[in-house]
Amino acid sequence: MGCAIIAAYYAMLVYACTIFLSAFLLFAVQPMIGKIILPWFGGSAAVWSTCLMFFQAALLAGYLYAHWSTRSLKPKRQAALHIALMALSLALLPILPSPSWKPSQAGDPSVRILLLLAATIGLPYILLSTTSPLLQAWYVAAKPGAVPYRLFALSNFGSLLALLSYPVLVEPLFTTHRQAYGWSGIYVAFVAICGAIAWNAMRTTPHQPPATSPVEPNPPTTGNPPTLTTRALWTALAACASTLLLAISNHLSQNVAPIPFLWVLPLGVYLASFILCFERDKVYHRGVFLPLLAVGLSGAAYAIYANEGNPHIEWAIPTFVAALFIACMVCHGELARLKPDPRHLTSFYMMISLGGALGGLFVAIVAPRVFRTYLELPLAMVACSALAALVLFTSPQTWSGKIPVAAVRIAMLAFTVVLAVQLGYQKHLTDEVFRLSVRNFYGVLRVRDVPQTTEDTAVRRLIHGTINHGEQLLDAKRRDEVTSYYGPYSGMGRAMGYLDKRGPVRVAVVGLGAGVTAAYCRPGDFFRFYEINPLALSIASTWFTFLRDCKADHQVLLGDARLTLEAQASQQFDLMAIDAFSSDAIPVHLLTHEAFALYFRHLRPGGILAVHVSNRYLDLVPVVSRNARDFGATPMDVDDGDEEEDYFSDSDWVLVSTDSAIFRDPAFKSSSVQPARYRADLHPWTDDYSNLFQILKLRLR
Repeated sequence: MGCAIIAAYYAMLVYACTIFLSAFLLFAVQPMIGKIILPWFGGSAAVWSTCLMFFQAALLAGYLYAHWSTRSLKPKRQAALHIALMALSLALLPILPSPSWKPSQAGDPSVRILLLLAATIGLPYILLSTTSPLLQAWYVAAKPGAVPYRLFALSNFGSLLALLSYPVLVEPLFTTHRQAYGWSGIYVAFVAICGAIAWNAMRTTPHQPPATSPVEPNPPTTGNPPTLTTRALWTALAACASTLLLAISNHLSQNVAPIPFLWVLPLGVYLASFILCFERDKVYHRGVFLPLLAVGLSGAAYAIYANEGNPHIEWAIPTFVAALFIACMVCHGELARLKPDPRHLTSFYMMISLGGALGGLFVAIVAPRVFRTYLELPLAMVACSALAALVLFTSPQTWSGKIPVAAVRIAMLAFTVVLAVQLGYQKHLTDEVFRLSVRNFYGVLRVRDVPQTTEDTAVRRLIHGTINHGEQLLDAKRRDEVTSYYGPYSGMGRAMGYLDKRGPVRVAVVGLGAGVTAAYCRPGDFFRFYEINPLALSIASTWFTFLRDCKADHQVLLGDARLTLEAQASQQFDLMAIDAFSSDAIPVHLLTHEAFALYFRHLRPGGILAVHVSNRYLDLVPVVSRNARDFGATPMDVDDGDEEEDYFSDSDWVLVSTDSAIFRDPAFKSSSVQPARYRADLHPWTDDYSNLFQILKLRLR
């Protein structure tokens, strides 16, 4: 008897450790592969949304495979097939994407990203995702009457641990190449362990007749098959949580930076709710979380539109993350209440993964093509409230509060209506002020006319996400004057003022915006603009006139700037201005050591590199300073606050040149021009290593 107990405990431990390891690998690879391919597609926040959609779809494929194999194959064939597929997956290691996947032209890269991920990590990821439902099914088959749902919570705990360790331990300590090779090595160990379990299952598990299914050899007489309504609720609740996860992640990434830290925080909260809800039934209590849901969604509704969509991250991040946690607790808590008898375990997981995939598809693929703004987040918030009201009608018997369930139903329905009206009204007020609003893979671009103190200073402004990307004076006589971040006392303005003495100049501008820098064009000059977003070129050419009025030899080159510059021979520019933003996020791959080597290849000796580092949340000056010093160049920080006119914006530029004598010119004589700050503790950024967490301005206060 004692030996049997020890053997059972040992078997449970082996299953648990394998499921834990698979979950850890499953979620460790997500921020890793996302960070590796992010620079290849312009550093856009939508890259992560597309990655998440792929991961959700691969999870669904894994669960479909687990469901099919446990229902259709004999145990020996299940194990043999799984061993063969795991052996085949080893051929894809190490999980380093081929450079041939880099885009060769401008446009929406969503399909290319999905194909890249499928070719690089597809089969290993699908097999990892099958581990939890498949091993749980084998465990139930081997141990009739066992309840496997705690293994599901353990799986989510492994996922959560992987996510939290990435920005804290993995990203700061290891390059992306070392991360990929380390992950691949651990995956080989996982294949060996899981293969051994499958081999043992193939040898010891007897075949079960199809009528009873291999998942449960002795099904209980109770536990009726889930109804169509229940299955629909499984999918809807999972889809709602997934949509909120991607929409909030997208919102944070667009307005701070597309970095692993802001990817794993919402995803970690999402997984934590799974763990809590499936570990113990009593953790989720409707009487607690439904009122909290109303509070959380109200706070998020305020934060979306507060300060014209520019709330400070010190309170915006906690507000959105808290709202996500509460909403996921409701969605996953209701899922846990609706979980079926273990006989239907793989079907349950399959419907959950289907909902997750649908949510990912909606945010990453459908929304950018259907909506002109980020409408998916408000819609998901209203849907969450509506689902909370719906479950009170479909399963009211689980309500244990003192207030009658009928009153709670009415309250939730009323709150849903109020929330929908409030969000719709706020969106209407916001949309009214814009003359144009368009959206694609790279984000939302909007145009508005802004009156100023005098009639001749009214401007037309281009906004990307929530950030001003250039403006133009509406007065026809003054429309070719420089504005916003490019005034005569800005870093760009001072550099052009110095170069004006040289006659015709060669200038490169990375990031077109409204085309304001074209106001510096003179006859005989040579200007090249590098822009990744086709919509930006369309708007700059139709709603603004800087490009039309440019008298220099000028051209806009569509595509990622680094990839375009890498394909060109040295252009011998006198000035290169790096001014590429995605809302308040910065494309990290334009600030690495390799990027600076490329810039210096295209600059003439003694040319000026001007890097626009204005950012509400990230202190980029030391990053540029470190790269400049590594190339023996002098970095000067131009913190411009001297412009008085309303149509100028405060800006921060770092000017870099290998000829330090340049900065003794009168054009740079000002108290606002100082040597750029240098941080000895800052690890140099490369294409293989970067860590934005260390330069968050919140850490500097």
